[in-house]
Amino acid sequence: MEHKYIVTPAPHLHDRTSVPWVMWQVIIALLPALAAAVYFFGWHSLYLTLLGAFAAMATEALIQKFRKIPVTIADGSAFLTGMLVAYNVDANAPWWFPVVGAIVAIGIGKQVFGGLGHNVVNPALLGRAFLLASWPTLITSGWSHTKLGAINGIQADMVLPNLKAIAPKAYTLVTSATPLNVIKTLRDTTFISSMTSNPVQNHDIANNIYQQLCNLTAIKDLFWGNIGGCLGEVSAFALLIGAAYLIYLNIIEWRIPVFYLGTVFVLTLLFGGVSGLDSSYMMLPLVSMFSGGLMLGAFFMATDYTTSPITKTGRIIFAIGCGIFTVVIRTRGGFPEGVCYSILIMNIFTPLIDRFTIPRAFGEVKKHV
Repeated sequence: MEHKYIVTPAPHLHDRTSVPWVMWQVIIALLPALAAAVYFFGWHSLYLTLLGAFAAMATEALIQKFRKIPVTIADGSAFLTGMLVAYNVDANAPWWFPVVGAIVAIGIGKQVFGGLGHNVVNPALLGRAFLLASWPTLITSGWSHTKLGAINGIQADMVLPNLKAIAPKAYTLVTSATPLNVIKTLRDTTFISSMTSNPVQNHDIANNIYQQLCNLTAIKDLFWGNIGGCLGEVSAFALLIGAAYLIYLNIIEWRIPVFYLGTVFVLTLLFGGVSGLDSSYMMLPLVSMFSGGLMLGAFFMATDYTTSPITKTGRIIFAIGCGIFTVVIRTRGGFPEGVCYSILIMNIFTPLIDRFTIPRAFGEVKKHV
């Protein structure tokens, strides 16, 4: 009996993993955060998210038509980018805000480099950086109150019953800023001295605010998402559900988020205290972990395949670098948040990290010049 064998080139093993499959799984993993945003801020959160996603898809389709290449919006990458851009804006931002961010993210952050897999930095973060540079007040102040009433984990009447009467500036800080904004402002001795005409009372007020920010009630609000902030980043719980889903599917691995979060935790514990106040509060690292875009950045942006290192050692170096830059910007920089710029900076270092961490091929002979 004659047997016929078919010879084909490698690879010979295939599974369901593909670019569209990965992208849509990440989108699914981000849905709990969207549900949390709708719960805490209302349906405008969904409206902004869809605007960002469809603006990104439209931009990619137009550019690919202009370049006369196949339109690939069905792979989900553009939808994901627009979704992440929208996650980085306030829940009550104007409709054009995520649209402009998505156009910049796709047009400049992705397509100008040749499309998916060729971008140098994370496109969504580039879109956010553009929005922050162009309209800083829309992305750093005037945060929306949640439906449950809390704005940043601090209730003004818990700090001091007559805070509004004796220190209007401090009351405004407590009721209209995110936790990172509060910590940043409390580091400013000029702000503290401007509260009232009583320096001793000013210090007590600032200390009370700081203590309320670092208590268990505030940590609980931060974890669940009952705080002010960008619509897709406020609920650490929802983001952790999505992250667990991606780790289970082996779409992302643990090294980047674990070393990123661990670095921020340790450095905040060592250097994150507010100058002039009691910096011994052990809860401050948890405030820093659950505040701002750290969870969103660590699990969904720093782990981007194209802009993160390919080796295990390189990913650890990359993550530690992100953590260092995040804490430096948060504690010493001009903005209360540092996740966006820290990841963008380390994206630029990724080729260098790969160069020094990729092991030599087995059997390679070193060339002598």
